Amino acid sequence: MKWLAALACAGTLAAAGAPRIFYSRSFPGSEPAYLQVTVTSDGAAEYREAPDDDNPLAFQLTPAESAEVFGLAEKLGDFDHPIESAAKVAFTGDKILRYEDGARKNEIKFNFTEDPSGRAIADWFERMAESARDRIELERTAKYDKIGVLDAILRIEVALGRKRLVAMDQFLPMLDRVANNESYMNAARTRAAKVAAEIRDPKP
Repeated sequence: MKWLAALACAGTLAAAGAPRIFYSRSFPGSEPAYLQVTVTSDGAAEYREAPDDDNPLAFQLTPAESAEVFGLAEKLGDFDHPIESAAKVAFTGDKILRYEDGARKNEIKFNFTEDPSGRAIADWFERMAESARDRIELERTAKYDKIGVLDAILRIEVALGRKRLVAMDQFLPMLDRVANNESYMNAARTRAAKVAAEIRDPKP
């Protein structure tokens, strides 16, 4: 399966010391209160909801997605200068962006930035986190709550329509499983097949 390949790839790239970007957001009282995403230059990514989580969700960005993220980092000097805005704005969480390439490490911390590239790269990582949580919920309901599967698929469909899904291939194994398993409701099976088809053949 592709998600298993992504997990193996993530371990291989980490061992090889590929350039890596780390993003975290800490916002007590939100759900989740903490999240972090790491992605290597080859697109192998991991999502965690605790710094010491030893069972992260692994997924694989497409080459185009990875190039976009690392291109934005390059526009920001690989985080070699502050991007925090001086404007007084509401607290949206303490965010960290860190670029790691061998001995080279740059890190910035911010709550809010007006830099277009800073806003764009933060949004990329938030989309990765949203997609990871959608996948976690789909896998949870498929295993433990078959009635809830339809709602999980509908959330994925809405995210797809809003262009919030990242690394969309990670959803295909579970969507195919639901679509082809008669133990799920017909509505869930039909919707799973529809969403899988849209991921495989996206509308222009």
